Amino acid sequence: MIKGNFVEFYKNKINIRKVIEEQKLHDTDEALFVCDLDDLRKKYDIWNQLMPRVKPYYAVKCNDDPVVLKTLADLGANFDCASMGEIKMVLAENVQPDRIIFAQPCKPLTHLAYAKQNGVLTSTVDSEHEILKLHRYFPESNLVIRIRCDATDVKLSFGEKFGCNAKTEAPALMLLAKELNLNVIGISFHVGTGCNELPAYDRAITESKILFDFGTKLGFQMTLLDIGGGFPGSDHVTFKKICDIVGRSLERNFPEDNVNIIAEPGRYFVESAYTLICKIHSKRVAKSSDGSPVKHYYLNDGVYVSFNNVVTENYKVVVEHLLDNDKTVPPTFNSILWGPTGDSLDKVGENLQLPDFKCGDFLIFPNMGAYSLPLSTRFNGFGSPNIAYFDKAITEDNVEQKFRRMRINSYAVLFNILKTSIIL
Repeated sequence: MIKGNFVEFYKNKINIRKVIEEQKLHDTDEALFVCDLDDLRKKYDIWNQLMPRVKPYYAVKCNDDPVVLKTLADLGANFDCASMGEIKMVLAENVQPDRIIFAQPCKPLTHLAYAKQNGVLTSTVDSEHEILKLHRYFPESNLVIRIRCDATDVKLSFGEKFGCNAKTEAPALMLLAKELNLNVIGISFHVGTGCNELPAYDRAITESKILFDFGTKLGFQMTLLDIGGGFPGSDHVTFKKICDIVGRSLERNFPEDNVNIIAEPGRYFVESAYTLICKIHSKRVAKSSDGSPVKHYYLNDGVYVSFNNVVTENYKVVVEHLLDNDKTVPPTFNSILWGPTGDSLDKVGENLQLPDFKCGDFLIFPNMGAYSLPLSTRFNGFGSPNIAYFDKAITEDNVEQKFRRMRINSYAVLFNILKTSIIL
């Protein structure tokens, strides 16, 4: 369960030291997430500035925190759902079904029935079997053909699992849909997460345009292009480059405004909104092969809880601490960070140059909002961290609201003032 907490008002800033004090983290062995809802709002504004033609459909799988869903829903974002459970969560925030795309190309029948019952009409497909399934169980669907267009340099590719060949399979699927009197409305793709071959976006958009023209010749009203997700959440320079490439490609291939361009950003919105505070509960010092010390620190969070991305994405953690001051910078040592479980795979980071910490010291991990909360397990009996939410929309004038418990879905979440920047 996601648990919400109050945090105090610090003149519009999150003071990590004061969060630790007020949340009484010295007296607990629980880690703590700090969620900056204003960061979500800023990201939404930046998206609209840099990609004004592309409507964001937030990928719920990335972080299904109900507070995040409510905040994005209130902003006007739409949603990419991959299951009945995710559709339920989004509908619970009073989101209309036409703001949801069921972007799972391989849908269980019970999930498809739930989408039909609740009027979620738009759905991706990438195989003959899925088209036949929709023809039998949900013929009213608006079909979006997902093509495969993998980037050559990418951290995580989806092409082996999802997406059909744009030149051979996609036209055949469109012909089958026409024969079955189904409604194809568009094309989708996903170049992959952590894409470093940025021209892949242009290549995929160009392939999509060819299929748009083919669909139009078949008599379909081709009205939707989905450019997928995988956009960086803490690398603004790369995101800006992607926006420039996408913008130029859309202008060249889809110059008219009669096509609804959407994307499925997940980590873009939430990665930088979450900061994780961990405490060192144990320590040992070993010797390396050259005789130098290696400091082993054991944290109250690990890869089975919030650091799953270390395993799934080979994520290199960024570590901040509270030992620096204006006068001295402490010496550093080769260090290893371990999670709290009994599994030797529970290694958060190694070969890290860190100061000499003691038990009870705190480590700060920024950019922890993507694929952390929903991938958390209860392995070895360790649960998910609490979450402290900061909301700038609640001003000093109505700070008394902090004494009022607000219900968000099934979670009791308490709000207070949001920071404009994090300070240690």
